[in-house]
Amino acid sequence: MLSAQTHKQILIVDRDVAAVESLRHRLGEAGFIVSVVTDGSAAAAAVAERPPHLVILDWSMPGFAALDVIERVRATRFPHPVRLIILSALAGEQDVVGALDTGADDYIAKPFSLREAVARVCAVLRTKVRSDGASADGIASNALPSGGVAPGNVASGRVPAAPGHPQLRSVESRLLEFLKAHPDRTFNRAQLLLHVWGSAAHVDERTVDVNIQRLRKFLSQPGCQAQIETVRGIGYRFVRGEHRSASQF
Repeated sequence: MLSAQTHKQILIVDRDVAAVESLRHRLGEAGFIVSVVTDGSAAAAAVAERPPHLVILDWSMPGFAALDVIERVRATRFPHPVRLIILSALAGEQDVVGALDTGADDYIAKPFSLREAVARVCAVLRTKVRSDGASADGIASNALPSGGVAPGNVASGRVPAAPGHPQLRSVESRLLEFLKAHPDRTFNRAQLLLHVWGSAAHVDERTVDVNIQRLRKFLSQPGCQAQIETVRGIGYRFVRGEHRSASQF
């Protein structure tokens, strides 16, 4: 039985329809409404006509470049947040970081497992996958709002981000909120994947590092009173300004 999550719409943009057919089918089984287009022009038209909740975008599609689609989505005000996941055959760290820096919420390297892809989709859309394969609403009680988070004093979350500084995306917001809830406690990558992404087994641990990098850029804004420290050989911890050590990073 499908969940109440069936109203959430996903647009897949990939020139190879056959290659994403299994993903379309699996997401449909999970309770999402999924459509597929094959180029950036069609994607831009589809998003403008009926904004989906998520666009899964082939990085190397013809027509409009993927970057053009991302810029259009990020520059437009929609009645609900529109998330973006990049699909790419490139899996290097710089490729992942570069795609996320353009405004994507997550990055899935090809080839990928369907189970991992669905887990990532549910993480970005803040849903959980039930044991029967369907998605179910599952926003953690300590999660931040779905829009961009803009705390300068991260401990209070009340100071807006300075002009030119990045706002946080959904998964980054959840990661920051989780670390904030456990100050001075060190978590390894597997633990962060489990608590924030909901799956430690099917998401690459590099995803944690990429999102930590983006959080550090966000926390570098003027007035911020906290940082994320690297505990060498162990993991990461959130430290408020008055407790910061001299040996972070």
